[in-house]
Amino acid sequence: MIEEFPLIFCFFDGGRLGTVDEGRVTEVPASLVPLTTRPQDRLVALIDRYEDLKPQLARLPRDSSVSLAEVTLEAPVPSPQQLLCAVKNYADDRQGVEADFFLKSPLSIVPTGATVTLPPVEARVFHHEAELAVVIGRGGRDIPAAEAMSHVFGYTGFLDLSARDVGQTYYFKKSPAEFGPMGPFLVTADEIPDPQDLVVELSVNGTLRQRFSTSRMANRIDRLIEVASSVAGVAPGDVVATGTYHIGMGPVQDGDRVTLSIERIGDLTIDVTDPWHRAWDESGKRIDVTAQTG
Repeated sequence: MIEEFPLIFCFFDGGRLGTVDEGRVTEVPASLVPLTTRPQDRLVALIDRYEDLKPQLARLPRDSSVSLAEVTLEAPVPSPQQLLCAVKNYADDRQGVEADFFLKSPLSIVPTGATVTLPPVEARVFHHEAELAVVIGRGGRDIPAAEAMSHVFGYTGFLDLSARDVGQTYYFKKSPAEFGPMGPFLVTADEIPDPQDLVVELSVNGTLRQRFSTSRMANRIDRLIEVASSVAGVAPGDVVATGTYHIGMGPVQDGDRVTLSIERIGDLTIDVTDPWHRAWDESGKRIDVTAQTG
């Protein structure tokens, strides 16, 4: 009997596509998913052929696998056509909200292990927002909620970093370079029985700040896809970030190590650096470092 392995995907070491199991990565051969000039195109090719390729992908020989510690992970969805982020989508202090989105630049995406440099803008504070992200498999327009989950290819972790009170639109607040950490892996939908029952945690320098269940979404994933697809539609490889539970959300600043952990998906960790060495307390109030240091 040939052993089958979970289908969890990653990109690593310069756009190589791999499957992940028990801390090891096995490269997907070009005979199954042809090489392309852009990793995103290879991901879309994987999505398009996934049902036919699934038995072979689940049986890839592990004798050539390498430890995850020996590779450099890259973003599991490198450059989606659309990075759609849900607005105020958790039942914390924002009950009864309608599904709404903003577009965040795909150029902001960085992988786990990245160092995020805070931009030289006069933000009131920089915030972390821990989120589950949905990766679209089958595209479409005006997808009804009753059919939406069949359009999901998989899930990953997403940090929607924010520069508060910068500019007049979401673009300036949400799309600075490196403000879209994503990963660590892309877990296929069949590996997650109920995406509405996952624990999401975020810690800063080892201290837990956010902990919530995706069951608290005000608009469930099927409704989010319904609304997202009602405008220009969604395409394979698009990402729909599902919003954050705002209780516990706090600042990120120079020297911080931020870890997002999502059940069944894994840990996404980034380091933060700030050339201006700005600082905030846990409530988000700016600290005058010069006054403290004399």
